Amino acid sequence: MAKSKQQRLVEDRLWELIEPLIPPRPAARGPGGRPRIDDRAALEGILFVLDTGCRWRDLPEELGCGSGHTAWRRLREWQDAGVWDKLHQLVLDELSDAQLLDWSRGCIDGVSVRSKKGGELTGPNPTDRGKAGSKYHILCDANGLPLHALLSAANTHDSKLFEPLLETNPAVRGRRGRPGRPRRRPEKLHADKGYDYRRCRTYLHRRGIKVRIARRGIEDKSKLGRIRWVIERTISWLLRFKRLGLRYDRTERTTLPLLTLACTVINVRRLIKTGF
Repeated sequence: MAKSKQQRLVEDRLWELIEPLIPPRPAARGPGGRPRIDDRAALEGILFVLDTGCRWRDLPEELGCGSGHTAWRRLREWQDAGVWDKLHQLVLDELSDAQLLDWSRGCIDGVSVRSKKGGELTGPNPTDRGKAGSKYHILCDANGLPLHALLSAANTHDSKLFEPLLETNPAVRGRRGRPGRPRRRPEKLHADKGYDYRRCRTYLHRRGIKVRIARRGIEDKSKLGRIRWVIERTISWLLRFKRLGLRYDRTERTTLPLLTLACTVINVRRLIKTGF
């Protein structure tokens, strides 16, 4: 029962996209030893931990995914090989081919989560009585599909990651068969008062992006525009992955790929829902 439930986490469409990106299996060092766990089974284990929030060492053996250490090690191996970023880029290109990305507007925001064990990119959370935490910085399109995500300490101001988030956003190709440069930025950007700084507005003007940033002391949050709510929905989608709602992993090398994978899973589900 548990195995069949877990297999549904690795949709055929997701496996079809990621399989060509996975590095070749390393050569055996010699006779003996345990056989290497299948890559799809390891991915099932990673997704199970991401979805349920269980500890790596508590990954149920009956799932057939190997040990939690195997799933954790495979996550980091594929992070070092650039698999997660390549997969995210590929899925965005597929969304573009299916005309499911809306570049007319974009939304940006950050959300803080508590860190259970501290570690890299953690800091005192000013919204949680100074307890250790991290912050996810999210950029989405007008439909709420996550385009990019970065990780920082919880005491990092949202505006500090404003330019890095937009500058490192993956360049998404246009619809297949049509000429044009890959696209990286929306036509207009919606943001709350946390981004109401001259440098943020100057950056958008320099990049030719229309500005919709709420002004401190002038506008209340009810006037952030009809599009603004989609980023809140995107954040709620991400936090449904319980491993992200409370940070357990100490290193950026483990936490960031889980955040990227969650964005990818959301986007793949949209592809599947629309039949692409």
